[in-house]
Amino acid sequence: MNTKFEAYLFDLNGTIIDDMHFHARAWHEILTKDLKSDITYDQTVLQMYGKNQELLERVFGKGHFTHQQMDEFSMEKELRYQAAFKPHLKLIEGLGEFLEKAYKAGIKMAIGSAAIPFNIDFILDNLNLRKYFPVIVSADDVTLSKPDPETFTKGADILGVEYSKCLVFEDAPKGVEAAKNAGMQAIALTTLHTPEEFHIIDNVIKFISNYKNLELF
Repeated sequence: MNTKFEAYLFDLNGTIIDDMHFHARAWHEILTKDLKSDITYDQTVLQMYGKNQELLERVFGKGHFTHQQMDEFSMEKELRYQAAFKPHLKLIEGLGEFLEKAYKAGIKMAIGSAAIPFNIDFILDNLNLRKYFPVIVSADDVTLSKPDPETFTKGADILGVEYSKCLVFEDAPKGVEAAKNAGMQAIALTTLHTPEEFHIIDNVIKFISNYKNLELF
């Protein structure tokens, strides 16, 4: 099977599983009830990119919390998210079939996510996805978060594939921007954001709500 791309790089949350509303609710509860911010739910959604610590610094300012405090709030948020989402844990519709087609076609695949390993392991192990993703780039593996391209360029480097031959699957505008900054085209998932919320789209091949009937590229 001839495909244009040699590698697929997948974001995780909102791209492999439709869980971003669960993350948003967990964050909003932490920010408002635990930390007494007056941030709205919609404003919380807009801050949900990059590392957890970066989100806290955007909301409260740098230096407001110690690194230890941010680590503790971050882990508490992940525990609440996992407890709420686990009963609903499943692949986005059509993705299982799509991954198997790509795997059989010899397309290399990697995870490129701002999530911490604790959350990545939660998803990959519970959904038995390890065979598809031998390469994982997490928040702990990069210095700069999306929209910096490091997450995706590092994944491509490990896979040994030229950036222009990598296709990124993303659900966040900042993630699509990171793909563009890496010189990569993207498929945009509309699980949390509408197409109108993606301000950079000249590298977007297609907007999709799920992977049902999606062909290889």
